[in-house]
Amino acid sequence: MLFLDNTPKFLFFTGKGGVGKTSVACATAVWLADQGRRVLLVSTDPASNVGQVFGIRIGNSIKAVESVANLFALEIDPQAAAQLYRDRIVTPARGTLPEVVIKAMEEQLSGACTTEIAAFDEFTGLLTNPQMLHDYDHIIFDTAPTGHTIRMLQLPGAWSGFLEEGKGDASCLGPLAGLGKQREKYHEAVQTLADPARTRMVLVARAQHSSLKEAARTHDELAAIGFHQQYLIINGVLPEAETLHDALARAVWKREQAALAAMPEVLRGLPTDHIPLRAFNLVGLDSLRHLLTASTAVNVADSSAAQALPALTDAPSLATLVDGLAGSGHGLIMTMGKGGVGKTTVAAAIAIALAQRGFPVHLTTSDPAAHLLETLEGNLLNLSVSRIDPVAETLRYRQEVMASKGKHLDAQGKALLEEDLRSPCTEEIAVFQAFSRVIREAGKKFVVMDTAPTGHTLLLLDTTGAYHREIERQMAHTGVHYTTPMMQLQDPQQTKIVIVTLAETTPVLEAAGLQNDLRRAGIEPWAWVINNSLAMAQPQSRLLQQRAKNELQQIRLVADQHSQRWAIIPLQAEEPVGIDKLTKLLNAK
Repeated sequence: MLFLDNTPKFLFFTGKGGVGKTSVACATAVWLADQGRRVLLVSTDPASNVGQVFGIRIGNSIKAVESVANLFALEIDPQAAAQLYRDRIVTPARGTLPEVVIKAMEEQLSGACTTEIAAFDEFTGLLTNPQMLHDYDHIIFDTAPTGHTIRMLQLPGAWSGFLEEGKGDASCLGPLAGLGKQREKYHEAVQTLADPARTRMVLVARAQHSSLKEAARTHDELAAIGFHQQYLIINGVLPEAETLHDALARAVWKREQAALAAMPEVLRGLPTDHIPLRAFNLVGLDSLRHLLTASTAVNVADSSAAQALPALTDAPSLATLVDGLAGSGHGLIMTMGKGGVGKTTVAAAIAIALAQRGFPVHLTTSDPAAHLLETLEGNLLNLSVSRIDPVAETLRYRQEVMASKGKHLDAQGKALLEEDLRSPCTEEIAVFQAFSRVIREAGKKFVVMDTAPTGHTLLLLDTTGAYHREIERQMAHTGVHYTTPMMQLQDPQQTKIVIVTLAETTPVLEAAGLQNDLRRAGIEPWAWVINNSLAMAQPQSRLLQQRAKNELQQIRLVADQHSQRWAIIPLQAEEPVGIDKLTKLLNAK
């Protein structure tokens, strides 16, 4: 594998959600540890599943992976990191300042901006802590899906410059309180990230047009912040040998080869490795050790796998869910789940179905890597499409604040306000405001929102919760009726959450974790959708048959334990792009 040649101290794996970053990162960590290197595997994904891959609980402190000598793991838990960060700032003030001041400090530190700063502070410590650099030969980062990762990698430079220029007087005063003494660490982190002798960035993609397009966009964004030497892994490529007696496999293989042939030019010059699709689930040590081997042999214990697959003809289709959604006449419908499970496809299909029934529908996305327009490939009566663009929303928010708060300020005051609005925290506020507008709009029409992958979405909900708590505090004794965005999300008549997953171990586990997180926030998911099911498609290829058999247990878990309302979509021979194909997806069996 080219990406393993002369492996540097730091390895980052990034890419669009669902491409297999975690599997590749875990397999790489095991491979290096088996060579006798001391390895620390770190997940920076708020919805990490590294522990699930190894079958152990990891958490926010370094833990030895006992089944692999020399391997240690850490999951940066943003919430736990934020609590430690808050304690570090607030504890010294207890007993010194009045309790009302302490409570105000805690509230100021309760938002997602604090969560982001705390997680990033822990991340930069891994790049610069002398003890960590001494203890480990390699530190491997399994990152969050692309948009979140770009944000994280930009932060050391953003906060370093922000602090050095003496900014941060208002909106981020609380969260910034613990950062002032960290300038040297952030500067060192920037240098480490930009040094190819110490840091290697590996883009992971699938042989799909959208995934490769996202990898190209990521390449450009990484290059813009200093990552000029990158590697590429094309993961899960279907071997041609599997196509001989299976029309579905042949169609999938042709689709993948067409995507590879049309690969964006910027990716063609990168050192590239191809990892074949495996018959086994990438969970457990044996699977991880086989992932990076050259063998593509299929281990099928039962040669009559196709006959053993039950026909899932009675499984509910996506159209049955739309029947239930249409009854209210309006409302917010949010598709949520792990990256790469098909949230965009499901959201687009639902929006099309509602528009075709005559309802006005606004289809939007909060996913920085979403491709709604490419998925639709056309226009439809009653359907409008938009995107919550963090850059555009931040610019809009800055302009609004300058026009209102800056209206009566003198030149010096305006300059200070402009500096404050350049804080990396400003984006959090701007995106939340855009999200709130979408929620309000759903009071009059259907709004279908394709959300960012799980971790990013949970941070957005964290911001929504922090705003709700602040409004509660302000309005507690006024007697004035109010409705916050969080209250609307918690109202099942107003908001319906559709969790999208694949019939695979890790996506189902993560979807169940997301459901638990939502329930803790007082939000009850409305339905689950199992997408791209091989078991529904009844393949003839031995490799795909084995993968189809592996799905059955996960389908039963969804139907019997996780949701009383669910639907399943078979893997399509043709990619479901365009209004006609998305319409057919609704009743696909």
